[in-house]
Formats: sequence, C-alpha cells, structure tokens
Amino acid sequence: MSNKCVVLGVTGGIAAYKSLDIVSTLVKQDIDVRVIMTKAATEFVTPLSFQSLSKNQVIVDMFEEPKSWEIQHISLAQRADLMLIAPATANVIGKVANGIADDMLSTTIMATKAPVVFALAMNTNMYENKIVQNNIDKLKNFGYEFIEPASGRLACGDIGKGKLEKVDIICEEILSRLYEKKDLVGKKVLITAGPTISPIDPVRYITNNSSGKMGYAIAKEARDRGAEVTLISGPSSLEAPIGINFIRVKTNEEMFKAVLSKFNDSDIVVKSAAVADYKAKNYSTEKIKKGDGGLNLEFIRDNDILKNLGERKKEQILVGFAAESNNLLDNAAEKLRKKNLDYIVANDITARDTGFASDFNKVYIIDAEGNTKGLDKMTKREVARELFDLINERR
Repeated sequence: MSNKCVVLGVTGGIAAYKSLDIVSTLVKQDIDVRVIMTKAATEFVTPLSFQSLSKNQVIVDMFEEPKSWEIQHISLAQRADLMLIAPATANVIGKVANGIADDMLSTTIMATKAPVVFALAMNTNMYENKIVQNNIDKLKNFGYEFIEPASGRLACGDIGKGKLEKVDIICEEILSRLYEKKDLVGKKVLITAGPTISPIDPVRYITNNSSGKMGYAIAKEARDRGAEVTLISGPSSLEAPIGINFIRVKTNEEMFKAVLSKFNDSDIVVKSAAVADYKAKNYSTEKIKKGDGGLNLEFIRDNDILKNLGERKKEQILVGFAAESNNLLDNAAEKLRKKNLDYIVANDITARDTGFASDFNKVYIIDAEGNTKGLDKMTKREVARELFDLINERR
C-alpha cells in the first residue's frame, strides 16, 4: 500500500491525542498520511507531533503561505485515496452536512471525490441530540461513511456512547477499505476457525491445540477482497474481526449446525478449524470425583463436518486443512480425495517456528487435479492471500 494516501482530519475534541496513534499505525503500513488540523484541535495536540510521526507538513491555517505553488485543499483532495476525520465532532458533522466550508478541513472534504470516513467522538448527550443524528443520517444518504463511537466513561465523566472507537479497529477498517485486491466482491465466503471442545463433565473437556489465527487471517483477507464473510469460530482469545458475520460456537455439534445453516448460500468454504474428532460416549452431568486409581473414559467418533460438506457440495469451492506430523503430502492428498475437496492446505505441526499459536506458517496447497504449490515460511495473512490468489486464478 506504499502508494496509498490517507488525509487525516483532526478536529477539536479530547480524543485528538489518539489520532497520533492512528498516524503511527498507518505509517507503519507504508501509508502516506497527510494531516489537516482545525485550530481547535491544536489546543489539544501540537501540529509538530503529527508532523514528526507523518513526516509531512501539517496544515492548519487555510491562508498560510504554501510551501509549493499549489492550491492546498485542492491538492490534498485530489491526492487522497481516502479521507478519515478522527475525531469527528458534532461541529464538523454539522458543517459538512449543511455545506459550510470555512476552514482547510471542511473545504478539503467538500473538494474531494475520495471516500470520506467520520470516526465519531463526542459527549453522549451531543451524540444522541436529534440535530446531530439528523446530520449523520443526512451525510450517510450522501454516501459519507461512519465509524460509530464506543461506549464507556467519557472525559467529562459521563458514561455512555461517545468514545472514539479503538485505534486498532479504526485502522483495520481504513486498511480494509484501501486494500487493492477486490476480486471477491459479490461472493459469500464461509470460514471456520479455532478448536472445538468435547465435554466430559461440567468442568472437564478435551480439545485441540488451535489458536484460530489461521482462520481469522483467512476471514480478514476475504473481507478485504470484498467478500461477504461469515466466520464460525470455536473458543479463541482473538477478537472478532470487524465487518464480518461472526458466530461463536464450542462443540463439534454446534459448529456442524452453524456450518450447515450457511453452506448452501456460500460460494467458497474454508474449513480451517481444528474440530474435535471424538467425544465422550457417556457425558457425566455431575463432576467426576477423583479416586485413588486411574480413570477410564470411552470416546466415540463425532461428526466429520468436512466429509459431510464434500458430499453435499454443488457449486461451492471447498477448502480443507491437514495438520500432519508425518507423511505430510501423502496424508493431505488422501484427505483431499476422500472428502471431495477442491483444495487442501497442508502444514507440518512438528515445526517449531510455525503452526499452532504462531503468526507464521509454512504450507503446501494441493488442488483436486494434484497440483501442489509449496509456500515458504510467511505470515498467516500472507498464506491466506496466496490461497485466494490460487482460487481466483483457477476459478
């Protein structure tokens, strides 16, 4: 994204200091960030702080002598791939909604044809005011986009909706909008992630060693490429990705039902979850008390979700995962054949620096014709990108 430009408008709210983190995060993603501050914003944070982080001149005064011969609000309006107003106060919302352009920021917003996103932040009562809500609705009807405020304790001491959304969520949404590949627009992608659990008694269960990182990375990649994404996740410490239909489950049976409810309506299905293959034959409704000797438990096979989908599929592209400790390619190819898959992603779980809980993976992608593509160690997001590239090439 090194050629992408975000024009960040900072207005006069207490949350203005959080915009420094927005600049820092976007710059680390090679985004060219140009900052426009209202005069009120400079009462909270200095322009020098933004200039130091963005490595670009910060504009405040509309009538300041330009550093080069260009009309600055037109220049920035044309350069922007996206404009982000954060924090966006009731004042700037009201001005734009009513066509007032009396400073550099409001003038640039009026002049740009790039998408404009307002990240709202204000007092709860102001946010709920009918005039403000009417202005927001008016701008939405004009095609402007909004990141709603979060709830919590505000700087004024009130508790309610009005806090600027978390910086990482704002930046994730902006980076998603800027993502260059949009080849999944109009497609519905269903993804499973994480482990499932098989209860033994009210306090004990067996599970698989999965963090969910691979499935969540696949979901984000599909979302950023324009797909309508449903992510069905077993227990995981990861936060639900924004802009995704998120369904949390625990057991094999819960995941099976959730997947079946979405399967027929999906174009691409990626089963990256580490589903528990066995469950206790006899679940104890009471905690099993510790005795002097050992404990013998009998387990039986649970639903084979992937095989069931392979038998049901019609036009769907079905992708499975194979986590193996030996005979990686042979075992993965056999699984692809038995379960009627279009692709299988095979990874070696014995590798120390990739796989479970790691941010990295080293995999092979095998298709139904037997073609195999090996991927060297890369981030799980990069693996997801390679997977969808392959699917789109051969679709």
